Amino acid sequence: MDKEVDFPVSDNTAVQKADVVLVGAGIMSATLGSILRQLQPDWSISVFERLDAAAAESSDPWNNAGTGHSALCELNYTPQNKDGSVDVAKAVNVNEQFQVSRQFWAHAIENGILAEPKEFINPVPHVSFVHGADNVKYLRARYDALAGHPLFAGMEYTERPEEFTKRLPLMAAGRDFSDPVALNWTDGGTDVDFGALTKQLLGHIGASGGSVYFGHDVRNLTQQSDGSWLVKVENLRTGAKKTVNAKFVFVGAGGGALHLLQKSGIKEAKGFGGFPVSGQFLRCTNPELIDQHSAKVYGKAAVGAPPMSVPHLDTRVINGKKGLLFGPYAGWSPKFLKQGKVTDLPGSVKPNNLMSMLGVGVTELGLTKYLIGELLQGADDRIETLREFVPRATGGDWELITAGQRVQVIRKKGNGGVLEFGTAVINAADGTIAGLLGASPGASTAVPAMLDVLQRCFGDRWASWEPQLKQMVPSLGVKLSDNESLFREVWDWSNKALELEADAPVAAGANA
Repeated sequence: MDKEVDFPVSDNTAVQKADVVLVGAGIMSATLGSILRQLQPDWSISVFERLDAAAAESSDPWNNAGTGHSALCELNYTPQNKDGSVDVAKAVNVNEQFQVSRQFWAHAIENGILAEPKEFINPVPHVSFVHGADNVKYLRARYDALAGHPLFAGMEYTERPEEFTKRLPLMAAGRDFSDPVALNWTDGGTDVDFGALTKQLLGHIGASGGSVYFGHDVRNLTQQSDGSWLVKVENLRTGAKKTVNAKFVFVGAGGGALHLLQKSGIKEAKGFGGFPVSGQFLRCTNPELIDQHSAKVYGKAAVGAPPMSVPHLDTRVINGKKGLLFGPYAGWSPKFLKQGKVTDLPGSVKPNNLMSMLGVGVTELGLTKYLIGELLQGADDRIETLREFVPRATGGDWELITAGQRVQVIRKKGNGGVLEFGTAVINAADGTIAGLLGASPGASTAVPAMLDVLQRCFGDRWASWEPQLKQMVPSLGVKLSDNESLFREVWDWSNKALELEADAPVAAGANA
């Protein structure tokens, strides 16, 4: 989908019409457009992307860790309570959402929407790793809370150094096992190349009659008296400007979504702000080291660090080739997009969100301290952090890469604001426009997030769409955690369709 599609050069002043305009050629727009293509094949769909390629901002595989976020290994989804017990409610919810995405992808494979599953999803174990007596005790409590749950069947637990060494040789080499270690291990995890997935979905939109325009920047959104939207678009190559009249607009522009939602003037966007955090990873350049590690291993965030800073050593599969990265290392930039402007943050401050932004500045002093510490790190400091996972790491085997820019949601609360590390759907009351703000678990929840958009914005059509939606997502409207037999059915089906049979869950067991 890297091929450019330009507007016709003739009739520069005419207003074009579209049933649906999708802003941004990332995983969210691609998912929504693909679903709508099945539900309403008669609707015209136009996608506008300011960059020259699909998924080039946040969905690109090297701009994120590619973890199919199912809460199998991410410890920030299982916080410890004061009494030592572990709260698994968020982990179960995140897993439920990922199961929805898996089902849609399986349906898409079987129905020709997606082509080759190995291009975008591959089985990779998901592992939680801790060291130190208190953390080992926590991880055992986490295992005890999750292992009997249907969605977490097959999770294993071990504290044995010999088992650690067998499974994670790169992490074991040079490790002092007098410091106790523990692992939660699940073979049913996946690595997802969201860039490849996005391109396949956009390819289907284009092949089925939709239009995808690269190098086209949406500059403004103005609602008309009939509820439709005038979408002002500029061709960044030629400077030509166009106006498209759309019945429905979805703003899936990543960090650029907040600005456009503010320009739309909808009251639902008032009070929202954004706090940009850039990320970096160390990418392994030594094939021998890459071959020694085959897992996504997540640790615990440092005290005072935000949830998105959880360190992880990730096996990646990109273009059929295995890779390895470690991070994230937080950075800071006022840009809302990786290829944005330094005026993005100050330009987002409006009278209606000023108090929210100032309130967060007061309440998130811990985040400010953490970011300052990260920004002061040098190359040797980053390698020292990596050595918690890879004790014998040396700088010559790793290169620093810049990941996608993330804009965390600031939501109005009382007279101030609160910083949220998640995703938020914003839609106008009349259902004519919606947008997505926020970050992780982000791409992994693209399908449930876009189903949420459809239900909010097309409530009058939802009932008539539901039978077809249940073909795409058989568990629609059902909590799989409450229906183990249905979970087993959709798990086995999606495993087969996505060619992930090797990661089928088995009876829970522990290796204490």
